[in-house]
Amino acid sequence: MKPRVLIVGRSRYSLPLEGGLRRKFDALAAELDVRVLASARKGSPAGDGTFELVPARGRFDGPRFWAELPFRVRRELNAFRPDAVLVQSPFEAAAVLVARGKEPVILEVHGDWRTATRLYGSGARQVLAPLADRVALAAIRRVDAVRTISTYTTGLARAVGVEPAATFPAFMDLDPFLGPTVPLPEQRRALFVGVLERYKDIDGLAAAWALAAPRLPGVSLRIVGTGSRPHVVEGIRRDLPDQVEWTPTVPNREIPALLDASTVLVLPSRSEGLGRVVVEALCRGRPVVATKVGGITDLVREGENGLLVASNDPAALAEAFVRVLSDRALAERLAAGARPSADAWLATPEDYARRTRELLERVMR
Repeated sequence: MKPRVLIVGRSRYSLPLEGGLRRKFDALAAELDVRVLASARKGSPAGDGTFELVPARGRFDGPRFWAELPFRVRRELNAFRPDAVLVQSPFEAAAVLVARGKEPVILEVHGDWRTATRLYGSGARQVLAPLADRVALAAIRRVDAVRTISTYTTGLARAVGVEPAATFPAFMDLDPFLGPTVPLPEQRRALFVGVLERYKDIDGLAAAWALAAPRLPGVSLRIVGTGSRPHVVEGIRRDLPDQVEWTPTVPNREIPALLDASTVLVLPSRSEGLGRVVVEALCRGRPVVATKVGGITDLVREGENGLLVASNDPAALAEAFVRVLSDRALAERLAAGARPSADAWLATPEDYARRTRELLERVMR
């Protein structure tokens, strides 16, 4: 009999699932009896028998989700009777620990939980930081097992006295990014793909490009993303209209072509759990200029597949831009090291599902 697992997370889903998400949950369903409690994207149905999704409800969607989560978890536990509960952050873990009976709880650590109230969303979240930190720490220490996804997240767990029960990455649908790579384009271009938020340091990116662009005539920066700081992008585009392009949204299927048309990917984050876009760039044979934070250092090796700089240092980021975008030989050498370095992060959904079942069975015993 397959173990029954309730997965609880704040992730937003659209039903029916498509692409990599469908493959992931099909693989999980082959190994486990799965129920998912999460959030719905706007316009998505609220459930399909496997997924129980909380509809988006406007301005106070977040506070209402968290306030109601323990009650929703209790209802799912009573109805589904899982053998274990898998949670996607310490905050979901706290809600489950309030509501659970005897079911073991397994926490996935995808990144630094302390950034949720410091670098995401409204600055008003910082008021909640001390309380959120205490809640998260208590949850991490009380769950039955912790699973980490990288060397960096393993270090986060060990720093608070918790030894992970397992370490393996989440499944990433990288198929669209695999296949033969193409040479670096003749037209030099840097590419940023991500949300326009403080934790991605879009402000630092704009400041760095303002310093680098005058030294890189004919070179452009393409920004792809939306978020709460579009005015930052609008400002740098206004100042450098010939060297900044901005596309708010691009379908995922078009990201490989954007990478192929770029010389280098840039990721100037202040915090990063892993950085999926980095893996995608490496798969396409593109070097990465990034900050030495979080899980980025698990992916980018200085001088081998990219360049690393200190965070919150626009001048250092600008110098890295100038180095890689003015030296074709350097860019090509880093590009040659990019694709082989992605191999460690390639896994099938079946691999992920099997390892998840093995972890659950070990914890249940």
